[in-house]
Amino acid sequence: MKLPKARKRGEAFRIELMFNGKRISATRDTEKECEQWAMLKLLELKTEKSESKGDVKPHFPLSVLMHKYYEEIGKHKKSSRTIKVSINHFIKNFLDIAEMSVHDITPQILTEWRNLRLKDVSTGTVLRDVSLFSAIFTYAQKELFLIDNNPFSLISKPPQPKSRNRRINEFEIDLILQAHDYARGQIPTCDQHFIAWAFLFAIETTMRQGEILNIERSNIFDDYIHLAETKNGDYRDVPLLQSAKDLLKLIKPNGTNKLIDMKNSTFQNMFGNRIKKLGINDLHFHDTRHEGITRLVKLRKVPIEILMKITGHKTAGILINTYYNPTASEISSMLNESN
Repeated sequence: MKLPKARKRGEAFRIELMFNGKRISATRDTEKECEQWAMLKLLELKTEKSESKGDVKPHFPLSVLMHKYYEEIGKHKKSSRTIKVSINHFIKNFLDIAEMSVHDITPQILTEWRNLRLKDVSTGTVLRDVSLFSAIFTYAQKELFLIDNNPFSLISKPPQPKSRNRRINEFEIDLILQAHDYARGQIPTCDQHFIAWAFLFAIETTMRQGEILNIERSNIFDDYIHLAETKNGDYRDVPLLQSAKDLLKLIKPNGTNKLIDMKNSTFQNMFGNRIKKLGINDLHFHDTRHEGITRLVKLRKVPIEILMKITGHKTAGILINTYYNPTASEISSMLNESN
């Protein structure tokens, strides 16, 4: 059945369907949202009709399921941007699978997709995609009752990649500051300055990029910053070294409660582009967290139980194996200093 065109009504769009002699309509903000509603509504009506007659299951494209998952669940998550990018990439680059009915997708098809993906991207990226798409199929199984089993449960996941142990040296820090036209002690006045400032602040506090961009002035205290919500959903109080306090003094009021008024996407794009131009292809902003944690242990001799409170880790194993990676020489120096 061909979908009707959505029509502009004031500031919104309206679309009407005819099904079994009945007229059904909906109003949405955009024409695309109207089309998505109409497609899902038709599938829903056809499914109900087929079930009542005991017919075979109707064609329900994976792409439609992905869009429905995003609208109902994905866009309400903190990782909504990443979810949307992953879904759009899958539909664009694996259109043959995206157009298949969810009833016809087998573990073998998904295994072939996994193997193709591993040729182009890192194991970590594939694992994130597998986790997201498996959640979408679980949604279809347990919330929509479209399928009986999740085909992702029958495929093998690639092994977890080795933990990164990337350190950041002073020469690289100077290069990154120069690439953002920023100098230590300078008052940030534009986006690129704030990015460079955040890079320094992340090393001094071990805070994540998103946590820094979400800092509110009302949650900055004399000796710590209160993070109302972190990656794991809990709050955390981050103690401040004097070096971090000095950096905070450089940020001037901007008319909002946000310490830095910048979108995550703007931050990521600008930082990534400048790093590429420098030719430092193996550096991620998140490596500042590893560097900051290692410095706290090496220079400040912070014990692991206190370090967990600073970083927000709930288990020592993840903290030790993923972030704190002193070299053998550094461990030797620490042991000898204690004598």
